[in-house]
Amino acid sequence: MKFRQELFWDTNPKNINAKKHSRYIIERVLEFGRPNEVGWVFKNYSKQAIRKTLHLPRVQLNPRSKALWSLLVK
Repeated sequence: MKFRQELFWDTNPKNINAKKHSRYIIERVLEFGRPNEVGWVFKNYSKQAIRKTLHLPRVQLNPRSKALWSLLVK
């Protein structure tokens, strides 16, 4: 998937590797992504991987977003 520059404002989206940067992608897309981008995350990462990311220390999500996504990936 081609990522929007607005979603990854602090880096060049062309340099993002879906496997290597999974935490970064999951956090940004769940917080700021459009529906098609969120769909891409759920197609490319398991619920277990998403759940694990949500519970990592210093996760970069708004507490409300974290609560919502945590319920949806139970």
